Amino acid sequence: MSDDTVGGFPTKTILLVEDNPNDEELCLRALKKSNLANPIVVARDGEEALEYLFATGRYAGRDTQDLPGVVILDLKLPKVDGHEVLERIRKEERTRFIPVVILTSSDENLDKLQSYRLGANSHVRKPIKFDKFAEAVQQLGLYWLLINDPPPTER
Repeated sequence: MSDDTVGGFPTKTILLVEDNPNDEELCLRALKKSNLANPIVVARDGEEALEYLFATGRYAGRDTQDLPGVVILDLKLPKVDGHEVLERIRKEERTRFIPVVILTSSDENLDKLQSYRLGANSHVRKPIKFDKFAEAVQQLGLYWLLINDPPPTER
């Protein structure tokens, strides 16, 4: 992971995987409002998220040691759905411990159960109102990037 710091805190990348442009914009605004200095990479489908994480396709040549500090993952994605992305993340030794937060509009118990079975760290339903949505995203960013103490990286 990146050793860059801002104010003594590591600036780990946030990978936002979201295909809805409105939800993407709301997430980005909410994260910026939390004053996190972390870079944000947006993947607009599951295939792009996997390419970023495993440095293939359009991200070939990217430093594979520079893993995101958290993945915020929608479930209903084109090309490769969120559950399959999560499954691939957990199967690979290098990405197994990246925190993955499911942020979805789905209220289906089966989606929630499947997310946790596949190793999601958290499952958050997207609130309908903007202020609640923004607050939820801010809290996610602050918790997973500043409060959570992740496992040490193996080199």
